[in-house]
Amino acid sequence: MPASGTVTRSTLRQQVADALRDEILAGRLHPGQEFTVKQIAEQYGVSATPVREALVDLAAQELLDSDHHRGFRVHEFSLDDYRGMVEARAMVVDGIFHKTGLNGTDPAHDTALASVRRRAEESARAARLGDLAVLIGYDLRFWRELGVLGGNRYVADFLHRLRVQCWVFAVPHLRGRDDLKDWLWDGHEELVDAVARGDADAAQAVLTAYHAHSRTWADRLEGGH
Repeated sequence: MPASGTVTRSTLRQQVADALRDEILAGRLHPGQEFTVKQIAEQYGVSATPVREALVDLAAQELLDSDHHRGFRVHEFSLDDYRGMVEARAMVVDGIFHKTGLNGTDPAHDTALASVRRRAEESARAARLGDLAVLIGYDLRFWRELGVLGGNRYVADFLHRLRVQCWVFAVPHLRGRDDLKDWLWDGHEELVDAVARGDADAAQAVLTAYHAHSRTWADRLEGGH
């Protein structure tokens, strides 16, 4: 069960959904683990209605499976699922860069890019240190903000959903690895530098290497490494 805590602010539905998503990403809720609305409501000290709504939201995001007789369980993504998500993720990211180049002269663009750079620095640092918990948080924010720079929040939201699903698959395979740093991509700063320069070729080269890293990652898992 997730760590104990009390949710008290007004948006209980979103609060509970965010808390449970964090538990899944942290590996404290394992693939296949089952729980009921009543258990989660008692865990967070809230009523059943916002909990049920939050669990339905997470099921719609394919992070949970619903069983009318047994409650909910954490979705188990397969390696084939992961490969499909990586392919979809690559098409979305490449599409954003192909359409816009993520380059602009508006001061607001520069401010947003400065924020993306901070996320990039923290993500890359966490990857090099092998700090998975810190990396996931900053990596999700990095790609979310980078996607928003593309000018279409619906695309950014879809990319964010794919990235969350990819991390949910990855976390159980990464936790406790002695060679964790070898499995983590740390090219965030290189990518944002290319974007800041307006260097589309350099940005695409970083993305190509990133996509290849993700596919190699899947191949290593399949090979039992």
